[in-house]
Amino acid sequence: MAYHADHMTLSAAPPGADRRAALFRESLTEKATRWTLGVAWALMPGRISGLPNLARLCFHELLAPDYALPDPERALADPPGLAGIAHDLSLPTLLAAYRRGLYPLAHIAPLKWWSPPQRSVLFFKNFHISNNLRRLMRQDRYSVTFDRDFDGVIAACAGRRAGRWHLTWITPRIMRAYAQAFDAGFAHSFEVWNEAGELVAGGYGMAIGASFTFESQFTHETNASRIGAAVLTWHLAKWGYRYNDGKLIGPLWENMGFRDMPRREYLALLSDAVRLPGKNGRWQAEADLDTVSRWQPE
Repeated sequence: MAYHADHMTLSAAPPGADRRAALFRESLTEKATRWTLGVAWALMPGRISGLPNLARLCFHELLAPDYALPDPERALADPPGLAGIAHDLSLPTLLAAYRRGLYPLAHIAPLKWWSPPQRSVLFFKNFHISNNLRRLMRQDRYSVTFDRDFDGVIAACAGRRAGRWHLTWITPRIMRAYAQAFDAGFAHSFEVWNEAGELVAGGYGMAIGASFTFESQFTHETNASRIGAAVLTWHLAKWGYRYNDGKLIGPLWENMGFRDMPRREYLALLSDAVRLPGKNGRWQAEADLDTVSRWQPE
């Protein structure tokens, strides 16, 4: 694996408060755009039917705010998986939520806890690496690191995507919460660097016990994020993690081997996994891309 020492030396130190504050900033124009698109998204056919239930939940919370984490198995059917309002995103609450199978998400206020009826999960024996991706990994065009630039990765995940409306759930509040989890050793990132030492792809997730939940990813070069996902999966399997929880399935997840499972089955799996030891502290890559490209999951 080709390392770019000049870039990595700069990134190796803990991120400064000034850089983090600059990355986790949202201008008034960006906030107004997010709210406008968030309202439009909620009013789209297929989603608008869930607004009455959300309104009732918000009304009850207004009368008697409930700071306790909701029961994931009592999440609403419409909107699917809405479990409650998230008042507190402190680290202890965030960790407790993940141990229960909940995660926070909202394009606009109020922030909500979710527990979808189907969960997209990858068991590592089912992981698929295409032949084209294997060849790309052997060309020495990229390198992959862990936990080198978490702040840069989460900011890029929240950034604009070519050809798409800019609507993100990764708000400054979310960024700060997961950055705190990263500082405490629970959130982790992978970074994909090109030959020029530029960060061209990455992703981040939460590791609790032997459970890993993937949160988001970005890419600026074709297939770069797939390379990072393959390296991440190799290490999760090697380090004894039970699965990679992708939350909601998408085309990329499906092609890699993720499959939906019912919530109750996932929660039972999660309950066992969080009791097992995971990989503590900052993560470091233990295999180069050539090694990962020759991996045959069983």
